[in-house]
Amino acid sequence: MASLNKVCLIGNLGADPETKSFQNGGKIANLRLATSESWKDRQSGERKERTEWHSVSVQSEGLVGVVERYLRKGSKVYIEGQLRTRKWQDQSGNDRYTTEIVLNGPRAVLVMLDGAQGGGNRQSDDGWGGGAGSQGSGDYRRSEQERGGFGSQSSGAFDDDLDDEVPF
Repeated sequence: MASLNKVCLIGNLGADPETKSFQNGGKIANLRLATSESWKDRQSGERKERTEWHSVSVQSEGLVGVVERYLRKGSKVYIEGQLRTRKWQDQSGNDRYTTEIVLNGPRAVLVMLDGAQGGGNRQSDDGWGGGAGSQGSGDYRRSEQERGGFGSQSSGAFDDDLDDEVPF
């Protein structure tokens, strides 16, 4: 059986995004995302809150552009990515490990919940990389056919081949 590595979070940026550029022209953006939960303590009756901090690495070119242009400290976002642990060495040569949520590839999603135009704008890394200020719904996912998928129709709407007859 296949496994699943998917992380979905809604939270606020705790700092402005940090963008790094590479010699080959590629870029990544690093985010610190805070997710909070609150509850009422049963014994004392007082309100309690716990905040978790998440490291997010945005590696998809289109999404990095959105992060650079529109996200700032305090921005509320929804993300979908994968959990990944990487090994690195500190200045003393000691092995260190960092676990982060990585947004890369066709399943990466970034939705600005307090978007640049006041509404939520959905961004995904499917090769389009459209900006959040573009006209339309802000959903830049391509169809299965445009991605080279297994679509069976060459053109026309979905319901062109459907019969209006109920089979029972």
